[in-house]
Parts: sequence; structure tokens; C-alpha cells
Amino acid sequence: MPIITYREALNAALREEMSRDDRVFIMGEEVAVYNGAYKVSKGLLEEFGEMRVVDTPIAELGFAGIGVGAAMVGLRPIIEFMTWNFALLAIDQVVNSAAKMLYMSGGQYNIPIVFRGPNGAALQLGAQHSQAFESWLAHIPGIKVVTPGTPYDAKGLLKSAVRDDNPVVILEGEMLYNTKGEVPDEEYLIPLGVAELKREGGDATIVTSGKMALVAMQAADKLAAEGIKIDVVDLRTIRPMDVEAIARSVQKTNRAVVLEEGWELCGIGAQVVDFIQRECFDDLDAPVVRVHQADVPMPYAKNLEKHAKPDVAKTIAAINKVLYRETV
Repeated sequence: MPIITYREALNAALREEMSRDDRVFIMGEEVAVYNGAYKVSKGLLEEFGEMRVVDTPIAELGFAGIGVGAAMVGLRPIIEFMTWNFALLAIDQVVNSAAKMLYMSGGQYNIPIVFRGPNGAALQLGAQHSQAFESWLAHIPGIKVVTPGTPYDAKGLLKSAVRDDNPVVILEGEMLYNTKGEVPDEEYLIPLGVAELKREGGDATIVTSGKMALVAMQAADKLAAEGIKIDVVDLRTIRPMDVEAIARSVQKTNRAVVLEEGWELCGIGAQVVDFIQRECFDDLDAPVVRVHQADVPMPYAKNLEKHAKPDVAKTIAAINKVLYRETV
């Protein structure tokens, strides 16, 4: 299969869906003339024109609301946020309008809208530009929350999101846009709400999602060199969550580590641990261990930022802990 970047995979998904359905359009800051802040919408203005690739003012609340209204009358908008940190200004439209309109209208209005953009930390962008919002958004009934971690998943999940008749939030990894992977030329879809077993092993399970899936795979590679074989369960969709995939893995390995990008308190990992201890308690041979960001605003200093982030070394230490294995 061709090897392309994460951004190219997203771009291909947008192009294919806009070609397939003329109701699909993209709107956001710098998506048209500038080709997107991260070049995800490169070339779309030339191909589809300014009515379907729409530059907006710096007004997240405003253009998110326009998107909700467009979805209510039958269009299929894709709203790009330059970063989900900026999307806090639009959270009222996401949470109080998009997520609730189908329910509050008694089923009269589907809201086929996608909200997408980079999520989480990059490199030295400061505390206000480095936040992971999975747990915020997954808390809300009425929206689906998707966290693709590979180019293959990014394309297949985005295409499915555009075709879904419900609001879908896509949290793209800010540090993933340049990563590469195999992506087929032919059309494919990845169903929302279905996890993938990215690596199979019998010694312990890592449950993760988004760009932390890459960290999990790197940790699994290092552990494999020591004879430790790890199941890596990539959730891919946070809401709805594929708990059956979690259960299958934990019942096999009997030990689990939950790796997440966000903060500890009320994080996605807490939800995963809650499910494991309720439904897989008798299968566990060790307490579940979580790996997450330090409970501080993201530092700007490079050494402190590195210390605050979850990484391969911290993940390996957690695996050693659930295996009751001394750290080498």
C-alpha cells in the first residue's frame, strides 16, 4: 500500500467525501487560501471552490453555530478548529446545540456535522495550547468522540464521521500530522466505536487511543526485546467505547495498563479502569495502573514539559509494575 502522512490521509478523506456528496463542505480559520493551519485542506479550494471551502474570521463560536444550522437544514458541514484549545470558545455550540438538538427536537433534526482539529500537546506551545480534551467531550451524551492515531485510521474514521447522521468530534494528534503509514488507494471505512488490537501478546494489556497508541507501540517494541509480549488495544473511538475489546484483552492477559494523554483526575483512563474493575475483576492478577500527564498546566520549559508528558519510559515502568517485575 502507499505510505503517506497523517495529514495527507485526512486530506484524502476530505477530498473523497466532498467529491462523493455535494452537501459536504469545510469551514474554519485559514482552511481555504492558506490550505489550513496544518495543510490538511491543501488543494480543496481550487478543486471545490469558495462556497464549499470557507474561510472564516477568528470567531469559533460563530462559525461552529453556522455549521450546526447548516446541518439542521440538510448540509453536512466539517468544522475545522485550528486547535481544540481555541474550540473552548465554541463549546456552547458543540455541547448545547449540536449534541442536544436531535433529542430536544423529538427526533426532527439530525445534526450530521464533524468538528475536527488538533488536540493535545506539541512542543513548547505553552499551557494554553497543549491541552487534551477527550474527557471533556466524551462526558457529553449526543456526540461521538473519535481519536485516530495512525494515517490509516485517520482516513477511515474521518470518512465514516462525515457519513454519520450525528455530531462527531475528531481529535487529531498535533504531533501526528507528519507521521507516516500505509493507506490504501481504494475506498474504505472504519466503523465508529470499534477498537483495534494493534499488537498481540499475552503478558499484559495496554489500553490507549490517539497519539498515545504510537507511544504504546514503541513501548511494546522495547519490551518485546526483553521477551515481554504486550496486547495494545487502540480504542480509536472514545465515545462510544468498545468495552468488549478491552474485556477480551484483559481476560487473556490478566494485567492492564491504561495510557492516556490527558490529566489524571476524571480522565478517560478512569472510565477504562472503572469498566475493568467492574467487569473483569476476577480476571486481574494485579491492580490496573494508569499512565497520564502530570497534574499541572503544561510547562513551557523543554525539560519540564518532557517530565510532564506520558512517554515510553513511564509506560514501560507501569508494565513492569503490573508484572511485579523489577525495573532493569
